[in-house]
Amino acid sequence: MGFPYVRLRRLRMKEGLRRMIRETRLSKDNLVYPVFVRPGENIKVEIKSMPGCYQLSIDKAVDECKGVYDLGIPAVILFGIPEYKDPYGSGAYADNGIIQRTIERIKKSIPDLVLIADVCLCEYTDHGHCGIIKNGIVDNDSTIEILAREALSYAKAGVDMVAPSDMMDGRIKKIREKLDSKGFSTVPIMAYSAKYSSSFYGPFREAAESAPSFGDRKSYQMDFCNSREAIREIELDIEEGADIVMVKPALCYLDIIAKVRERFDLPIAAYNVSGEYAMVMAAIEKGWLDKDMIIYEMLTSIKRAGADMIITYFAKDIVDILNNIDG
Repeated sequence: MGFPYVRLRRLRMKEGLRRMIRETRLSKDNLVYPVFVRPGENIKVEIKSMPGCYQLSIDKAVDECKGVYDLGIPAVILFGIPEYKDPYGSGAYADNGIIQRTIERIKKSIPDLVLIADVCLCEYTDHGHCGIIKNGIVDNDSTIEILAREALSYAKAGVDMVAPSDMMDGRIKKIREKLDSKGFSTVPIMAYSAKYSSSFYGPFREAAESAPSFGDRKSYQMDFCNSREAIREIELDIEEGADIVMVKPALCYLDIIAKVRERFDLPIAAYNVSGEYAMVMAAIEKGWLDKDMIIYEMLTSIKRAGADMIITYFAKDIVDILNNIDG
């Protein structure tokens, strides 16, 4: 039976009706807010390509996290800018490293906030690549040893979850074995499983001071032309012990999120990345887009595609927007 007996507009005529039958509901419980931490005290430096986002000293990062927690956002993900860099990224696993100290300080002040630590070497190496360089290329097997050491150091500092973002083969297994062997079997791993080599990462590389000094990351990050390969990457990470899998970026990869959701039952995270943020903010500042509605629509589309968790620089904005909508 069709028109005129069936009229789908009937259930769109009032806001109350639309709310009652809404299929996708975005919640602040779905959100993770990224925080960039740098050395020093009382430092808050705005990231030029990401208006409203900052590099923060540890004391300011604690204040930021208090604000995030008070909004009801359950988690933050931490990225560190070290005091020094070397070819091996040794600042990533130093006992007194920038993220290790940040974890300890935040845990003392806001113990119930979920702390996730990004596990990678790009911020810590003087060449800006995500691993150890041998013979001019990123060496996979020596890199995963360092990544496991980094993850362990975060666990010792008190982190709630580790999130390897490097895209080295076998790093989930290596990290899981290291954590389990040292008494941290309850620390989950959120794997950047399908992380594409994307032009949308540009502003992040300014924020984290992690641009590669030579070449690019196409030999380890995924080719954005590929879809089936993402399923293979995720299957392997699950076999190796990933508790949560991630698709990154989000907006141009909603099809990937949807395919992963159809195939796997694990929680799925999606990273609404820096370039996506910068692009939308530029249009908002020009007056070309309505800020509240574009943020709401964009993040809802990521949730609708199948993401359980959304890492986004818009996390604080969307909480206010959702409060207004629900109110």
